[in-house]
Amino acid sequence: MKAFKIYCGGQFITTQKSFEVINPFDGKSIAKTWLASNNELDLAIRKAQETEKELARLPVFEKYGILSTIARQISEKKEDFTKILCQESAKPWRYAQSEVERAIQTFTVAAEESKRLPGEYMSLDWTPAGKGKEGIVRHFPIGLVAGISPFNFPLNLAVHKIAPAIAAGCPIILKPATSTPLSTLMLAGIIDQSGLPKGAISILPMDRNTGNHLVTDERFKLLSFTGSPEVGWEMKKEAGKKKTILELGGNAGVIVTESADMDLAVNKCLVGGFAYSGQVCIHAQRIYVHDHVFETFTTKFIDAAKKLTTGNPMNPDTDISAMIDEDNALRVEEWVQEAIHGGAKALLGAKREGTYFPPTVLTETQRDMKVCALEVFGPVVVLEPYSNFASAIEKINDSRYGLQAGVFTNHIDEMNVAFNDLKVGGVVINDVPTFRVDHMPYGGMKDSGLGREGVKYAMMDMMETKILVKNRD
Repeated sequence: MKAFKIYCGGQFITTQKSFEVINPFDGKSIAKTWLASNNELDLAIRKAQETEKELARLPVFEKYGILSTIARQISEKKEDFTKILCQESAKPWRYAQSEVERAIQTFTVAAEESKRLPGEYMSLDWTPAGKGKEGIVRHFPIGLVAGISPFNFPLNLAVHKIAPAIAAGCPIILKPATSTPLSTLMLAGIIDQSGLPKGAISILPMDRNTGNHLVTDERFKLLSFTGSPEVGWEMKKEAGKKKTILELGGNAGVIVTESADMDLAVNKCLVGGFAYSGQVCIHAQRIYVHDHVFETFTTKFIDAAKKLTTGNPMNPDTDISAMIDEDNALRVEEWVQEAIHGGAKALLGAKREGTYFPPTVLTETQRDMKVCALEVFGPVVVLEPYSNFASAIEKINDSRYGLQAGVFTNHIDEMNVAFNDLKVGGVVINDVPTFRVDHMPYGGMKDSGLGREGVKYAMMDMMETKILVKNRD
């Protein structure tokens, strides 16, 4: 069995507690790795702190070179990364390959942004007190960063914490999901050879008790967490004085207007609703379609969903495969059956087979059903009609979440209303809320989180603003 050592303080090590990583598709063991204990975590923290001054003073050309080298090395091993993502997460090949390409892009963007750290000159004589004085504003690394990344994008969401930290000059300790740690440990091998100071990055699978020290230990100056709202907001309570960035998902909505290109909307919503079995924070979960075109859209959408190819994630033709584990498939099944028993109608799917849950389409739902009100994180889409655009906006906003929304329209006034009135962090026109590129600001309102990811925006969170006040003459 292949073994992946964990990366602690610049060294690849084993510990007293090993575990096996299981392929969700066939239930077979992929590889063995290890859990870090409190001792390994403490060592990683001390090693990281030893690098803080060196990282803060690292010349830009060196950071640029390190980040560019990492991007290039991932590109050279793209197929290896794609394969391990397919195996550890059951992500279909095409989506795994796309994730690797995005990780390359994220490091590339971070390399570019490392050359653009903002600064500002200020005249201070706006009032008599500032006469003869001027200010120079710079941004300095905040210090040690704690990163906690989820299973659904095990490589790129980890990279969205690691790459900005390098660019900002901060050491980081990352806890990957224990179900999907292998791609980040493979990444550690590249980072180790990149020229980055040893100890600046550690990648440590941990159990929940040990991992909680990332939240509570005061030596960390920033916590960046991607996961569920229930866990994230509790972490914020426990984080103390450290800055906290939370990306917590949602139940993203789509509006399909009467003026929309229907085939475009169907094809985009198909991917938004069922890519990676809906295990995406910006999964297109609630789709509201103008009642004049509701029947046409529904027929086209269901016909297209029936043609999706299911099977082994390693097959390049596979569209949808297993969920991350049977517990999550059981939960989705329970929520769907609860909705059906409450009066919802299943137009497609709804019957689980082990870890596989089929593409499922529901209608005639109620707003308080779990499939509408909560983040289903599964291949379930709710289709409902609406009569006017204002009511569709209200339906999207009628949620505890507010991450992103998609609007299919060819009317500029509807685009403007959507941008002004939707209570979400991102409005995507003529595409699904699942759209994301890695340099855009990404994050949500309400229970969907706090702060923004996207390389430049994450870097700003990882820095402190300082002003030098001096005499002008």
